[in-house]
Amino acid sequence: MDSSTTQETGHGARALNQTLTYYAAFIALGLTVASLGPTLLGLAEQTGSMLSQISFLFTTRALGYLGGSFIGGRWYDRLPGHRIMALALLAITALLAFVPIIPVLGILTLVLLAIGFAEGVVDVGGNTLIVWVHRERVAPYMSGLHLFFAIGAFLSPLLIAQMILWTGAFGSGYWLLAALLIPVALFLFPLPNPAPLVSRKEHAAARPNLSLLTLFVVMFLLVAGAEGSFGGWIFTYAVKSDLADEYTAAYINAAFWGAFMLSRLASIPIAARVRPRVIVLADLALALAGFGLLLAFSSAVWALWLGTILFGLGIASVFPTLITFAGRHMVITGAVTGWLFVGASLGGMILPWLIGQYFETLGPKFLLALLTGALILAIGVFGVILILVRNLSTQHSVTPPPAERRVTEHKL
Repeated sequence: MDSSTTQETGHGARALNQTLTYYAAFIALGLTVASLGPTLLGLAEQTGSMLSQISFLFTTRALGYLGGSFIGGRWYDRLPGHRIMALALLAITALLAFVPIIPVLGILTLVLLAIGFAEGVVDVGGNTLIVWVHRERVAPYMSGLHLFFAIGAFLSPLLIAQMILWTGAFGSGYWLLAALLIPVALFLFPLPNPAPLVSRKEHAAARPNLSLLTLFVVMFLLVAGAEGSFGGWIFTYAVKSDLADEYTAAYINAAFWGAFMLSRLASIPIAARVRPRVIVLADLALALAGFGLLLAFSSAVWALWLGTILFGLGIASVFPTLITFAGRHMVITGAVTGWLFVGASLGGMILPWLIGQYFETLGPKFLLALLTGALILAIGVFGVILILVRNLSTQHSVTPPPAERRVTEHKL
């Protein structure tokens, strides 16, 4: 065996270890992100808060997520990425353990702010580092990364529901989730870090088109806002619409994340064969069909289950596909990924907050109406993105900067 073959084998083994560890980290991330929805009513009772007050936790967490995404993106450009991710996971572990024992809403709000910050650091890190590992071949690995997030999000309400059955309290669910994060964090510390796509000196040359970046930020705001709002509020929607009790609502919530998980699993081979723009448009259409069913048959339990599943199937692969699509038209640095996740964080902050403010006064259907509008707007924004990237591709006749030459060119 010659030295080049040995080097390739070593690189392949290292890339596999890195990828599997990122997948484990995203299972952990999914477990924590999906934990708030099924415990929202319990936290309201714990703190003596109204639904409109406790819903502010979604906004606070998303605000922390925004800060973690923005600051964390710059950390990954400058510091060892695996150490950053590991410390963020350990921080989440410690903070989750305190959530079910805090009786004051103000203090709980600060804890959720810190959890959101750490989650943002983990999220932007996984999405950045996996691009650095696999580069132009990242599409199926990116879909796999988000599949494992969906697995964690699917398991989270099930684990919480089971712990409630066993112990009679949702707090034990938080302690279980906290314990599951510890081994992942410990495995990250000794893992070798991947090399960035560009050096610090090349960052200026790698700056993306500002209009294109802004449109992607808006797109992530709408898609992540709809995804997170539905996942966080479907439990409360089902209970307050008198379509399910709390136990059944937890399984409806799990059905959403289960469909979400299956769709991301199916997206792995699809991402290797189908153009990203086709996947995004088809997914958004399917998600809209789910909302159409929920609105048309709002009093039917079967429509609640089927519409939830359709939305989960549709929305699941939009987010990772958008990241892959953005990477074909911009060089993905930690800072660029951070801006994309700023958009996602804003969506996760604004849309759930709006739902919380009007859920009781306008009724549960406000959830469906708002998110339907967000998806329709997302389709329009994506159409503008397609026009802009086509125009930029036509105008691009000069030699690209060194950072761009490192990324293999793809068709739209």
